[in-house]
Amino acid sequence: MNATVHSVSTSLEHVFSKTRQSQIRLLAGLGVEGDSHAGAMVQHLSRVRQNPDQPNLRQVHLIHAELLDELAGKGFTVRPGELGENVLTRGLDVLALPKGTRLHIGAEAVIGVTGLRNPCAQIDNFQPGLLKAVLDEDKDGKLIRKAGIMGVVLVGGTVSSEDEIQVELPPLPHTPLERV
Repeated sequence: MNATVHSVSTSLEHVFSKTRQSQIRLLAGLGVEGDSHAGAMVQHLSRVRQNPDQPNLRQVHLIHAELLDELAGKGFTVRPGELGENVLTRGLDVLALPKGTRLHIGAEAVIGVTGLRNPCAQIDNFQPGLLKAVLDEDKDGKLIRKAGIMGVVLVGGTVSSEDEIQVELPPLPHTPLERV
């Protein structure tokens, strides 16, 4: 299966869920045009309170649609955009990508992967028990965060459902994703 964009979403306001769109426009160095998290400097409200001068490594939020399938199997109903993602992918193991991976989406856009989304208690406010469902442990007891990855826009462009995603891995050695 080829990696594709399943859906795209955005929100002008700092709310948990985003509204599904037919397309979004990525702006180099800023993020998703018209999205509350767009900007060269951090826009996530809790991080702004900590230090508003830090670079925005969370310009674009990507989640794999397979997570929504997994959650459905656990009795949750989660639709595209409801976990706050801008880009919902299909056929791409986003959690296995190393830091610095470049995702070429559609004809123009390129996103640089910066790290993992750290799921917070807001997920349980959306649906009780969902936070536990998006966390897991590996065989060594290390926490696995399954709520998607974050990235920055390296090259702008329009992104739509069904756009193909090409993966460009960084040079070796690869650095595993950490929360950002």
